[in-house]
Amino acid sequence: MRVLVTGGAGYVGSTTVETLHEAGHQVVVLDDLSTGHREAVIDGVELEVGSYGDAGTLARVLDHHKIEAVLHCAAKSLVGESMVDPAMYYRENVGGGVVLLEGMRLAGVGRIVFSSTASVYGIPDHTPVTEEMPLAPINTYGETKRTFEQGMRWYGNAYGLRSVIFRYFNVAGATKRNGEAHSPETHLIPNVLRAAENDTEMTIFGDDFATPDGTCVRDYIHVLDLAQAHLLALEATDPGDVRTGPAGGPCEPVICNLGTSKGFSNREVVAVAERVVGHAIKHRIGPRRAGDPAVLIASSARAGELLGWRAQHETLEEIVGSAWEWRRRGHNGR
Repeated sequence: MRVLVTGGAGYVGSTTVETLHEAGHQVVVLDDLSTGHREAVIDGVELEVGSYGDAGTLARVLDHHKIEAVLHCAAKSLVGESMVDPAMYYRENVGGGVVLLEGMRLAGVGRIVFSSTASVYGIPDHTPVTEEMPLAPINTYGETKRTFEQGMRWYGNAYGLRSVIFRYFNVAGATKRNGEAHSPETHLIPNVLRAAENDTEMTIFGDDFATPDGTCVRDYIHVLDLAQAHLLALEATDPGDVRTGPAGGPCEPVICNLGTSKGFSNREVVAVAERVVGHAIKHRIGPRRAGDPAVLIASSARAGELLGWRAQHETLEEIVGSAWEWRRRGHNGR
């Protein structure tokens, strides 16, 4: 199929583009390069520089490339920034998202897979987190993702939009070509590896949580497993596939959590990273961050049942090791 990947020059988008291209799909990337990297787009894939929130650009790209389905990875995604500048997050993630949905409707593109987030759950009452649990985001970022999810639902009901929504937990790791390079970097694994690389000190936020070693426990999913889920989801949006709705009439989004259903503490991540890099990594304990749940682990049973997906890279050593190898090849600065 001919697939448009918004944010396809970013971390999640670029790794999925590799998978889609290898599977034989015709892929076009739409990215404004504000956080993405031109060099992350592989050979054989066309890069259109622009915003999915620009109606004119979007209409031209959809028409020129005869797009059949969209993978929507682009978004503003820094929790702290979202609280300081909520207007930008509503403008980009919600307003821009509506431009995308409307552009697709006008162009006759009725298939979309959306990169959402576990942040829509806020601080869950218990784990593992299932898709039926209440949505109660505690920051603007999570709220804008929840709002766009609802927009997709109403477009499905009114216009027959066929969709899959993935609520990611902690994505990490790398392919041989692409990995995680954000500025600023807020994720634990790349920050641990950067400290190892530069012989600097990194901070673990809090060691007084109700967990075995006092530090937060999180569910980490390899970015390659995420890319495979995207591939399966795009195939499930085919008009003849009953999983995403009837051939005509109202459709409901298929919503799936993506994780490994295993949890690793912050101290465990540091310990695994030390084994991977072969030396101690300097770190300190800082104060808790506001809103950090003690434990956040996904139930990914629905993704297995509906899409036939399961994580293939389940060990933390595999995930951290792939990210370290990518950095050692000199890609860490992008």
